[in-house]
Amino acid sequence: MQMNKPLAYFCLALSMALVGSYVALSKPLTVVLPIFLLAWLRFGIGGLAMLHWLKKPSNEAAMSPQTKRLVFIESFLGNFLFSICMLFGVSMTSALNAGIIMSTIPAVVAVLSWIFLRERIGLNVWLAVACGVLGIALFAISKSATEIQNANINITSTTTTFTSAWLGNVLLFCAVLCEAAYAVIGKKLTNTLSPKRISALINLWGFVLMTPFGLYMAWQFNFGSVSNQMWLLLIFYALAASVWTVWLWMTGLQIIPSSQAGVFTVFLPVSAAVVGVLVLGESINTWQFIALCIALLGVIIATQWQAQREKRTKLNN
Repeated sequence: MQMNKPLAYFCLALSMALVGSYVALSKPLTVVLPIFLLAWLRFGIGGLAMLHWLKKPSNEAAMSPQTKRLVFIESFLGNFLFSICMLFGVSMTSALNAGIIMSTIPAVVAVLSWIFLRERIGLNVWLAVACGVLGIALFAISKSATEIQNANINITSTTTTFTSAWLGNVLLFCAVLCEAAYAVIGKKLTNTLSPKRISALINLWGFVLMTPFGLYMAWQFNFGSVSNQMWLLLIFYALAASVWTVWLWMTGLQIIPSSQAGVFTVFLPVSAAVVGVLVLGESINTWQFIALCIALLGVIIATQWQAQREKRTKLNN
């Protein structure tokens, strides 16, 4: 299949949209399954689905020691450490803080791409990043305010201590760094490995890293308490998180700079919000809608400005 930029943009957007949808739909899974067991089962199911992707294609060079290290680091940061920092960070701080901190992902991806990949970041990417950060942060603030108002909660009576909130914020920013490193290292790996092989290898490492924790939780867990509906939801979660989203993201990264690809992370909260409204019966207010529009404007700036620039360059040549 001939990969072009519009198709690559679509892959990046669909990848993040799937992340947002499975995050929203998998909330019931965290109620019936311990976190580490859920993560272990996710990697296990994903691994079974990608067994045939592990084999080295005949036209692919053998992995160098550096590539092997990058594959491990990609999985350790993007799968293992990101999940731990995110889950525990959210549990220790407010949803408002979590949303604002996670909104910095596009900016951090751009900065790391400039530092480690020496990517030239144009004004259009910085404007797109600014729209993404502003939109997601505004959405987090308006959503938090709505939840507080609906629950009639006095914000000064929070039970979260300052120390735990501070630690939660640090863990969330570590999750941001892990996600940004995932995007940057992924771009590096696409130069030597196919998207399918990258997906299978980093999932395999995720399964290995999570196995001690998963086995411990599985030993004392009553699997008979999980309904058939939850098992089906688990299969969707595993395939979306371990197979589809990773393959789509790596496919898009083959020709899109990671700094520009980072802008597409805005589709995560947008998708989660849409699923919340259409499937889970949640509501969205005017400010939240405006915030999502601002975030999507960043994607338009990042893609259309670049397309116009390339068109002018071709005409001049």
